[in-house]
Amino acid sequence: MPSIPVVSSRAPYEDAIRALESAGCVVVTGVTDAVTRQTIKRELGPYLDAADVKRSLNEKYAQDGGPSDFYPGNTKRITALVAKSETFRSFVVHPLMLSVCDALLKPNCVTYQVHATAGLSVGPGATVQVLHREEDPFNIFPLPRPNLIIATMWAITDFTEENGGTHLVPGSHRWPAGRTARDEEVVAAEMPAGSVLLWMGGTLHGAGANRTADDWRFGIFLSYSLGWLRQEENQYLDAPREVARTLPKQLRDLIGYKMHLALGYTDAAPQNPR
Repeated sequence: MPSIPVVSSRAPYEDAIRALESAGCVVVTGVTDAVTRQTIKRELGPYLDAADVKRSLNEKYAQDGGPSDFYPGNTKRITALVAKSETFRSFVVHPLMLSVCDALLKPNCVTYQVHATAGLSVGPGATVQVLHREEDPFNIFPLPRPNLIIATMWAITDFTEENGGTHLVPGSHRWPAGRTARDEEVVAAEMPAGSVLLWMGGTLHGAGANRTADDWRFGIFLSYSLGWLRQEENQYLDAPREVARTLPKQLRDLIGYKMHLALGYTDAAPQNPR
């Protein structure tokens, strides 16, 4: 029976990196404390309160050529987290994230970047999401692909199998094209609040079904990609120049306000030199 490796945040980051390389996924416990989680809830709460509970996104996504079960209903989704939450910005530059990206993405690029951000509140009745890979849009590369993306889910509340903990297929980041997951190969990521789930861009995964009566599970999605790839989330619109000017240089560079070799030049760079 496959399983998702679990390591402590007190362990060397190399332990998490080795687990990612081997299993394609890992849970790191004890990364955020209760105060941090309460703060990010407070910062993002108004945006979640204003968000519609998505019920019809599947139909539109299918009309646009995507799978019909990609966006489960009974789920609130918000994006543009760099602009909306100061606490989230500390997630982006967390030493664990940077150490993992340095080890697994840096060999294929000069610099990596934030790929996408989202706050996801999955409610009772949400159905299972189709299994997919973060790297699927880059299908010019044959499977198994080189390391292109690292994805993470930060547990702001507890994740359980019953409330829709993320489904993953350990080892699938090394599968060839045509290999599909059997039911017994799919594992739910169960982790206490404060943990972070990391997975390789080639690992099959998807949100689980929430079968509880009243337990909304809340997680923060954050992914990184090679600096020469097109970002999934357009950071130049979601974190425009007036926001980028206020950010520390390290964070501004990570969201894409930096050239990758000859890519990304502009004559309107932010002026904050920090």
